[in-house]
Amino acid sequence: MKTIKCIIVDDEPLAISLLENYIQEIPFLELVSSNENPIEALEYIQNNEADLVFLDIQMPELTGINFMKILGDKMKYILTTAYSEYALEGYEHNIVDYLLKPISLERFRKSAVKAQERFSLGKQEQNHFFVKSSGRQHRIIFDDILYIESIRDYVNIKTADEEFIVLDTLKSLEQQLPESSFVRIHKSFIVNLNQIKNIGTKKIIINPEYEIPIGENYRMNFLTRIK
Repeated sequence: MKTIKCIIVDDEPLAISLLENYIQEIPFLELVSSNENPIEALEYIQNNEADLVFLDIQMPELTGINFMKILGDKMKYILTTAYSEYALEGYEHNIVDYLLKPISLERFRKSAVKAQERFSLGKQEQNHFFVKSSGRQHRIIFDDILYIESIRDYVNIKTADEEFIVLDTLKSLEQQLPESSFVRIHKSFIVNLNQIKNIGTKKIIINPEYEIPIGENYRMNFLTRIK
């Protein structure tokens, strides 16, 4: 089960503390940042990996609605507010859920499950992603990928016909790939399970003849997946 990286944005410290405690109760949620200032939260999102924002609507520096207008579809949102009249406007931004304060753990848990389903559904429906390489946006079909290799601050996405050098991390790309077809087998490699030609004790061969090492820390998960 992949974890969903969460950010809390709320100008009330007590509200942040409550959400932090709730997130700890949900195994597939991972809190990566809590922010009383939405401007600082925007800066964090621009420079770090995140998936889901628990977002207050009424904040003095920047309203939650304007926050979503700035980020758009880059993130998914669960709105948290004491004011029910904002619900309709919030749903116009395709949010996952709307939590009315005070928020109970039971209601929070249901909202978290909705978010998990939304992320899973998105991966099932999508068959490609876009990456920026050599100054251009390239559309890459998941099935065309042979493997992805980490090279310092970059990754090399290798297909049968091309390769794309992208300023990104393996961890970030792994979250965008369908879990049914891709697995990380080494700290520097993600491979397409459908492109494996044969498997050795310490390496695999990807079609046509690319040798990829199997890292010790990834071996058990890889063997479990191929079974």
